[in-house]
Amino acid sequence: MSERPKAIPTVQVDDDRVRVTEWHFPPGAETGRHQHGMDYVVVPMTTGALTIEFPDGKILQSDLKAGLSYARKTGVDHNVINDNDFPFTFVEVEIKQ
Repeated sequence: MSERPKAIPTVQVDDDRVRVTEWHFPPGAETGRHQHGMDYVVVPMTTGALTIEFPDGKILQSDLKAGLSYARKTGVDHNVINDNDFPFTFVEVEIKQ
């Protein structure tokens, strides 16, 4: 089990069509390994890099820019880590089928 602090999720909207969650990462925080059960869009609120760990051991550095969104399909399995020395926030919009 990781010693990292946990990212802080705040659900802003959860209805029959979407779930919108703001994710706040203090420096060093992580989501913990999880698998996405829905297609989703991420809207970074901060510019910086996040570290992505995959179950097969692969590690990816993801450079994000505030306001520049990206989308992913159902099934992504990863852990997201803020290795920056500053807080990082993004908004995740999950699309319910």
